[in-house]
Amino acid sequence: MLTTAERRTAIGTGLSAFAALVVFVALAVYALFRPDLPPSQTSFWTPYTMRVLRFTLLQAGLSTLLSIGLAVPVALALARRPRFPGRLWILRLMAVPMGLPALVAALGLITVWGTQGMVNDLLLGFGLDEPVNIYGLGGILLAHVFFNLPLACRLMVASLDRLPGEYWMLAAQLGMKPAVIFLRIEWPALSRILPGIGTLIFMLCATSFTLVLVLGGGPAATTLEVAIYQALRFDFDPARAMTLALLQIGVTAVVLAVLSLLPAAEEASVTTGRRSRRLDGRGTASVIWDAVMICCATLMLLLPLGAIVWAGVRADLTGLLTSTAFRQALATSTMVALSSSIAALLLSVAIIGARLTVRETKTPGKPLLALSAALGTAPLLVLLVPPVVLGTGWFLLLRPLASGSSLTAGLVVSINTLMALPFVIRVLEPAMQEHRRKTGRLTASLGISGWARIWRIDRPALIRPALLALSFAMSLSLGDLGAVALFASNDFVTLPWHLYSRLSSYRTADADGLALLLGALCLVLTLIGTSGYERRGNSHG
Repeated sequence: MLTTAERRTAIGTGLSAFAALVVFVALAVYALFRPDLPPSQTSFWTPYTMRVLRFTLLQAGLSTLLSIGLAVPVALALARRPRFPGRLWILRLMAVPMGLPALVAALGLITVWGTQGMVNDLLLGFGLDEPVNIYGLGGILLAHVFFNLPLACRLMVASLDRLPGEYWMLAAQLGMKPAVIFLRIEWPALSRILPGIGTLIFMLCATSFTLVLVLGGGPAATTLEVAIYQALRFDFDPARAMTLALLQIGVTAVVLAVLSLLPAAEEASVTTGRRSRRLDGRGTASVIWDAVMICCATLMLLLPLGAIVWAGVRADLTGLLTSTAFRQALATSTMVALSSSIAALLLSVAIIGARLTVRETKTPGKPLLALSAALGTAPLLVLLVPPVVLGTGWFLLLRPLASGSSLTAGLVVSINTLMALPFVIRVLEPAMQEHRRKTGRLTASLGISGWARIWRIDRPALIRPALLALSFAMSLSLGDLGAVALFASNDFVTLPWHLYSRLSSYRTADADGLALLLGALCLVLTLIGTSGYERRGNSHG
């Protein structure tokens, strides 16, 4: 397939990219084990750390149970009603939270459920004096359900839509009742993917930072990542931050180990919106139940999104757009997002290219096989050490140095690069593997190699998945608050930090306007990246 020189270059480039990744993560972890902290503060098992660990696991477990428990009836209803009005748009709506910054969603939830929000205004109108309190465990659970219920629902609908049409014909011929259909057909399909979905959601909730920071409401509702941030940013207690960071690594390691043993969740993008012929659920009660489930889930998503738009357009958008602070934050965020997404793309291409080259080698030998296996762990390595933990390690490592804005920018770009790496690899690897399979032998027989092969053969086929990966990486970086939270200063302010500062200083009108602008920017990037894939998927549906 490749010439000897190209093979050596691909393997060497992949090895260099992986080595840089390992060194960056290893240095951060090394800083957490440094012995030069005050002995009186290095106690590992303290009541505080145990309380934080307990709450982290509690809120993650409850969020997972609620997200899956509420997603199951909604997914069953959507799968049972392929001709439900607006079904395709409802499924597309469920993809919106995935591209929405957590801080923006939190503001939307506060607008709906906050002390002076829509729900409390309605309750006060009915004479109820006790308002709903969104801050604390309840608000954290609500926010996690807002993000994770649509994710679980889309994956479940995809699994149900993949069931053969003969199942439903046979069920109709046998006159199966809804309970029997659930037990014999739907539940077996869901049970194969529920453990993977549940572990994934638990991982996302256990490493949640922004939602807990905004909606936690105090020390009683603090997770490991927020406690790490507080220990460094407010208390400047490096020893406590180190202890909490090690606990966070332990939690993510256990979750990743469980996740690796489970079957991967199916992708929803392949079959979302496909109509399957279902002959069950024709009764009036079943139709009403399904309609109520779908409408409630849709309303749960639309209310915060609509609140973001409604509150945002009432803000002084012109003043915000022309302010020096906004322009500087936008320039900083754009620089960070563009740099980190390009770096993540280049690292991913190098790692994937090296793995594919090893696979194509006839007799790779044990060293190359070991290298390929190591390269495959790159996404897991990044997930094992969350951004706040990486930031903590580098904060401790560079504490003796003067932290200038250029050093801060480089660290935030590097952390955002690693944060985006698993998503970029997930998008690019199948595309690159399929492209190599289709064109490898032909290009070799034609003698096309080097830059000519990259420009004429690889570029036309891989430009769309590359743009998709870039758009996701940029959206992720633009909306991230975790990496910049430890390093933000007057000289280094991103859009999420600018928004969080306005919210913390009770300038809610400015925060609402910034939330609308930031959310719209991230959603536009997501839509640009996925538009081509949706058109291609619909043409085959």
